Amino acid sequence: MQRRKFLKLTAAGTTAALSGLTSSSVFAQAKIVIKATDVHPTGYPTVAAVEAMGKKLEAASNGRISIQMFPSMQLGGEKEMIEQAQVGALQIARISVGPMGPLVPEFNVFNLPFVFRDVGHMEKVIDGEIGTDLLNKLTNHPTAGLIGLCYMNAGVRNVYNSKRPIKDLADLKGLKIRMMGNPLFVDTMNSLGGNGVAMGFDQLINGMQTGVVDGAENNEPSYDSGQHYRYAKFYSNTGHLMIPEILVYSKKSFEALSKDDQALVLKLSKEAQKEQRALWNAREAESRKKMVEAGAVINDVGDKKTFQDAVKPVWEKYGAAHKALIEKIQAIK
Repeated sequence: MQRRKFLKLTAAGTTAALSGLTSSSVFAQAKIVIKATDVHPTGYPTVAAVEAMGKKLEAASNGRISIQMFPSMQLGGEKEMIEQAQVGALQIARISVGPMGPLVPEFNVFNLPFVFRDVGHMEKVIDGEIGTDLLNKLTNHPTAGLIGLCYMNAGVRNVYNSKRPIKDLADLKGLKIRMMGNPLFVDTMNSLGGNGVAMGFDQLINGMQTGVVDGAENNEPSYDSGQHYRYAKFYSNTGHLMIPEILVYSKKSFEALSKDDQALVLKLSKEAQKEQRALWNAREAESRKKMVEAGAVINDVGDKKTFQDAVKPVWEKYGAAHKALIEKIQAIK
């Protein structure tokens, strides 16, 4: 008897609460807070570009849509970020093209060592038909659970370690170098004579401190912002990889947005790509200066062609199925 009375009172209270909703409370319920994450810290070009995108979203939606940024690996490394985006636990993640290779095999072409002649060449590729096509392949993938929003620059990746400068292939022999979690990258380092170790970016500092790895490979801003010079002071300009990054959106969350909100997110993400590129160029110059001031020992390699020749087996293994795409990339001037 008491239970029936309680249920009636609860139902009545719920009905009253619902009938008392005002237009302002309905609007409040419609507010959207987009969770975004990055392995890099506040102020890093990719983080700053997404935060600027959030301000534009707020302005365009009269405060209804906003972005809450979680930088500095607060939500885990790239592997965890991807997994959380796939289930809708977060909405936006800045990830490297590297981990996307297993999902969209064509992305492995971007991951091939020395596939781009220079940064200008890379930008023409990702800004054009090829870049758009690969983003669409990610978006339309039946199980990836991700929307490809745009690309972001990530500079040129070079090897750094705690033992010695890398001037030729012989200098890499025996060095344990952290690589991103894609077999192509491990094979690339192994082909150059080093020992590639797949490891999350969030595990790298501990790995260098404990000697699990002797160093890693990355661009100057990542080396600088992570203070990796404290553990691996020799930074060698091998230029073996030039991998763009992607801003992705949880497909589950994206499909819950209205068509207008989807269009707004897509539009502003393209603007974020342009803003990040300008921020990136400025940050690279700043990082090079900081590296010198911090005592990093920076050097160029001797004959880069020997490095390019050494990775031919990687091209044969991972590029054979994509010869037409590789030729299209190489034909872009």
